[in-house]
Amino acid sequence: MPGKKKLIIDTDPGIDDILGLLLALSASAEEVEILLISLTFGNIEVKSCLRNVVSMFHILEREMQWRREQGRPEGFEALRACPPIVAVGAEDPLEDQKMLGDYFHGVDGLGGIHATHPHLTPKETWDHLFDASSEPTVIDPVPSGDIASPKALAHRTFIPSKRRAHEEILRVLRENDPDTVTVVAVGPLTNLALASAADPETFLRAKEVVVMGGTVNKPGNVTPVAEFNTYADAFAAARVYALTSPSPKSTVPPGESLPPYPESLSKQLTVRLFPLNITMRHGMTRGQYRKAAASSLEAGSPLAEWVSAFIAHTFRTIERLHTGHVGDDVDLSLHDPVCVWYAMTADDKGWKPTENSPEDIRVETTGQWTRGMCVVDGRNRHRIDGDEEHASDHGLWLSMKAGNRIWRMDESPAEANFGEILLERIFT
Repeated sequence: MPGKKKLIIDTDPGIDDILGLLLALSASAEEVEILLISLTFGNIEVKSCLRNVVSMFHILEREMQWRREQGRPEGFEALRACPPIVAVGAEDPLEDQKMLGDYFHGVDGLGGIHATHPHLTPKETWDHLFDASSEPTVIDPVPSGDIASPKALAHRTFIPSKRRAHEEILRVLRENDPDTVTVVAVGPLTNLALASAADPETFLRAKEVVVMGGTVNKPGNVTPVAEFNTYADAFAAARVYALTSPSPKSTVPPGESLPPYPESLSKQLTVRLFPLNITMRHGMTRGQYRKAAASSLEAGSPLAEWVSAFIAHTFRTIERLHTGHVGDDVDLSLHDPVCVWYAMTADDKGWKPTENSPEDIRVETTGQWTRGMCVVDGRNRHRIDGDEEHASDHGLWLSMKAGNRIWRMDESPAEANFGEILLERIFT
């Protein structure tokens, strides 16, 4: 039987980010242990990301209490067994001008829910719990065997950290055995770039890094050639991808401010890339959501009320932005939850990369129109056994000792019914 998956989730919540977090937290205690939720700017400013995560935990506390009162199973075993640490990270990209995704997610990241449904937002001021300049806050872990106690759950569903997110990432990797922790990155890769620059060898203790980002030979969703997360911090993506190379200096972007990687590293990073090519094929329709949430919503579920509020905004936004999407057929692509689902079920043989993986995928950082573009060498050329630039190989694309080695995921075991799996996990 596959063992429990240890996860770090680096995220910018965000609507589909929240759905991905709920999916992970709803797992059984034997499936998943979420060690850290690290926050970055992206869909919205990082402070708004923090409010959304704290609101999520607030709602989950209410939901589990409601389920107990209803005589229903509480669910969310992974959360009750091991409350995750939450850490605040990057406010800005490494080098680029900042772009946010609030045009889709709303200014607060959840479709304006904090203004339209204030009773679903916690009234407490949480900022001081994450303020490194204030007195340390000690929150004891929930006692073993007491995870079902209402008192044990009250504001104990997460552990706030005063460290920066990239420092917490390194701490978690340092304190766990090598190759046991998977990093799931579903926002811009700024926190990961900062962590890998500060201590490359500790960062390489990760089992693998699962990235929602990029698009390969398909239209982008923020420019004609770029996907949002990769565009939002192209330099960070390029730096993280460079760690998959036998020679990281061959693909690290020029002109960026972080220190160079050491000439020799103990190993290469494993990156599993989930570009739009695969995430766009995993969706949830308005009709599917309505059917799955109806009974919980009618019965008074706090979680169903909260999710329904921001999901309604999302489906309306999709109708406005895309022609031909109306009524119950409006489809929300579940970009981030797919990556979380992979990390939870990576042993399933239905997950398959492209036939030619690992691929040399590089990120454009300086192009006028192509920032964030994933560039892949599709030429049918012989490889060159050397690490010096060859007259016919400008950029070391053909070198067997240079270039990135990215596992681009192409098939999943849940493409046909992933939306239903997600909803059943969250609401059952």
